[in-house]
Amino acid sequence: MTPRALAPFLAFPQALRAAGFPATPDRTETFIAAVGLLGPSDMAAIRRAAHAVYGPGPDRQLMFDTVFDHVFLGRSLAAPAPGDPEELPRSYDAGDFEELPVPDEEDPSGGEATAAERLFVRELAAGDEDAVLRAFTRALQSRLPHRRARRMAKGKGRHPDARRAFRQMLRRDGEITRLPTRRRITRQRRVLLLVDVSGSMKSSTEGALRLAHALQQGGERVECFTLGTRLTRVTRALRHRNREQALTLASGLVADWDGGTRLGEALQVFLSVPRFAAHARGALVVILSDGLERGGPEALTGAMERMSALAWSVLWLSPLAADPAYRPQTEAMRAVHPLLDRLGAGDTPTAIAAEILDFRKGARA
Repeated sequence: MTPRALAPFLAFPQALRAAGFPATPDRTETFIAAVGLLGPSDMAAIRRAAHAVYGPGPDRQLMFDTVFDHVFLGRSLAAPAPGDPEELPRSYDAGDFEELPVPDEEDPSGGEATAAERLFVRELAAGDEDAVLRAFTRALQSRLPHRRARRMAKGKGRHPDARRAFRQMLRRDGEITRLPTRRRITRQRRVLLLVDVSGSMKSSTEGALRLAHALQQGGERVECFTLGTRLTRVTRALRHRNREQALTLASGLVADWDGGTRLGEALQVFLSVPRFAAHARGALVVILSDGLERGGPEALTGAMERMSALAWSVLWLSPLAADPAYRPQTEAMRAVHPLLDRLGAGDTPTAIAAEILDFRKGARA
């Protein structure tokens, strides 16, 4: 098993290659050796070693630092937006962590999609759905979908168990009274949770993150990302057993609370990073979003076509779908609706929990 401290050093070359940098195995060995020789006391020393070994050109140094910050510091990747570079937000700022600006005023309604990016820290409350979330966590082990794994276990099955058969022969002078068999074991399917944190989802975001924490605690392999104008992985933060601590850490990681809506671009960023896209392969993908995407449906449709091809099943939960008469209205949602296995209600943690626990592949709505 790879030591935990070594994991980011092995993930860094993969991220560099995905971003188009020449990160060969010999450079990776040199980088790890250089860090060991330096005995760095802070992250700046590791960054200097990375620059010295991989040698990014002046024109790509900013992107190199963005990949470094993403792997070693857990900073988010920004989704691209149309427009000239000077019109875009400072999405690729790879300097030291700065205090995020507090907005002058907040939109209390959060009922309309926007393309603007707003960066600030949001404080997440603990919530009062404790009983629902505890029951949800306990039910996950038996109610989440399972798949047959490659590993075998002893028991009644169709596959002969040669090892146990030979041990039986040794004990009984070459005789076998009953042929031992093996069976394929089952494992819980991977769950990928994608939470929309844009302004139009403002009233549902806190409940969604509380449920994401419960899902992380009860599921075996759960990955959680937030989507808005940026893509942020919050899995590590939500692994903390204490919910208040987990939500505090998650709120500090996500910089684009209640901002613009770039679902298509954010999903394309997710799928363009091989390490992230691997989380969707054979998984139950749960998307919590109202689908109020600005602009044309091309980006979202292209991303969802690839996502549905990778995933075992795609469950889209929207607060708007709580109304039984709801039908997708936006051009983007009408385009991706045929790619979904189910479009369900996602207005409260209770509704989201029920949709996930009762989900059956092929039960379209």
